[in-house]
Amino acid sequence: MAQSPVEQFRIERLLPIHLGGVDISFTNSAAVMLAAALLAAALFVLAMRNRALVPGRWQSVAEILYQGGAGMLRDTVGAEGRKYFPFVFTLFMFLLFGNLIGLIPYTFTFTSHIIVTAALAVFVFIGVTVIGFAKHGLHYLKLFLPEGTPIFVAPLLVVIEILSYLSRPFSLAMRLAINMLVGHVLLQLLAGFVIALGVFGIVPIAFMGGIFLLELLVAVLQAYVFTILSCIYLNDAIHMH
Repeated sequence: MAQSPVEQFRIERLLPIHLGGVDISFTNSAAVMLAAALLAAALFVLAMRNRALVPGRWQSVAEILYQGGAGMLRDTVGAEGRKYFPFVFTLFMFLLFGNLIGLIPYTFTFTSHIIVTAALAVFVFIGVTVIGFAKHGLHYLKLFLPEGTPIFVAPLLVVIEILSYLSRPFSLAMRLAINMLVGHVLLQLLAGFVIALGVFGIVPIAFMGGIFLLELLVAVLQAYVFTILSCIYLNDAIHMH
């Protein structure tokens, strides 16, 4: 029987652990998350261990990633966002490595699970909301009613702005999870065609190669989009516009 395209997203217990009736087992999803964190850290530790004025290959990769993350935060938030760089850069690297690892056959794509992306999105949402109130106090509520709004449209605008604000974690989580889910399902379906067609599977193989390159681009782009939107929300919390 052919394997279902969604079988690759099934969470499996690698180390069953139950504590007080609560299942806290170490799963394939947790294993890949740990691998993503360790590989991201290892890249910078090893790349910068013998840093030189003229960077080598791995040092160049590390510097490009670092400068890209710093530029992303600087362009969206400005100088005031510098203190939040460790979190923003860690978020980007974690998602990037998670997406890329998921492209390796027989691994697991934890960013295709809405529970994972939702947890990250809610953490970002709560974080920027706390920052907004900590910096502006109750004046942060003015974010929902821009200055100069005519009084007769104010009630409707406030409702729209609140709903838009509350939808941020939902859209942030869904965008990443769905993009990773759909791409991997498509690759699985094409792989099934290749096996079924045998020697005539050369066309699906060629098409599959193109889809894989596209998925590679999507993996990088979706990590960037999630992070840049988080920066934009952070900018709203700090500058209220």
